[in-house]
Amino acid sequence: MKRVFLLIATNLAIMLVLGVVSTLTGAHRFFSGAGLDLGKLLFFALIMGFGGSFISLWMSKTIAKWSTGAQVIETPANSTEFWLVDTVRRFSEKAGLPMPEVAIYEGEPNAFATGASRNSSMVAVSTGLLQSMTRSEAEAVIAHEVAHIANGDMVTLTLIQGVVNTFVIFLARVVGWVVDSAMRRGSEESAGPGIGYTITVVICDIVFGILASIIVMYFSRVREFRADAGAAQLLGTPQPMVAALQRLGGLSAGELPQNVATAGITGGAGWMALFSSHPPIEERIAALQNAR
Repeated sequence: MKRVFLLIATNLAIMLVLGVVSTLTGAHRFFSGAGLDLGKLLFFALIMGFGGSFISLWMSKTIAKWSTGAQVIETPANSTEFWLVDTVRRFSEKAGLPMPEVAIYEGEPNAFATGASRNSSMVAVSTGLLQSMTRSEAEAVIAHEVAHIANGDMVTLTLIQGVVNTFVIFLARVVGWVVDSAMRRGSEESAGPGIGYTITVVICDIVFGILASIIVMYFSRVREFRADAGAAQLLGTPQPMVAALQRLGGLSAGELPQNVATAGITGGAGWMALFSSHPPIEERIAALQNAR
């Protein structure tokens, strides 16, 4: 319930901020007496598309901490925390990264990396993962998350999300205008948009949004293969990563918040493979074994 509330509240806050920005800049006024102003519409789509993505990225660490209850390790209190911090530091130094924040959260086996940049990142590991894996397997998972940071995956996916969001917003309103104009052809009503525009835009936002999510999830799956390969490079061998994936294949992965789910070590297959953020574990293992 807490995660749902935070997700709704965050999205509402983002839409409020973007609404204020578009109003102050006049970007929301893309209708004129001559019809649809494509230049202003594109500006509006860019603000809404990239703005939402980058605000979510900027807030990603804070939201992740709130939604998972992750506690950043300021001073290690036991041998597990000492080992966890030392492991993240070792892999980060090997990858040429500044030391990320290291956190632990209560939950089923999973881990994730998040943060707005390579210089402001966090690696979080669940208690379930630490309890169910060997040290070698857990090291591989941590290496995978550090590889996500080293590859700049959070920023890359944000840019991709911003591009597809922009196209969705822009195309939905162009199609809405075309449909509405066709419905009102010959009418003496004003040139402003009518009910046909509103209904069409809602439908197109949903349909185009679904198609856009397929594109984003495809790139997310590609990133997982790259992070697995990056983990193998940090470890010096792919075998620990293979063992960790085999272990995960027999475990029930913990659910992650929406804003960090694509940067986890594993995730559900989804109701269709096209909408899955992670490739099947068997394919990831095969890719690692073939890369030897």
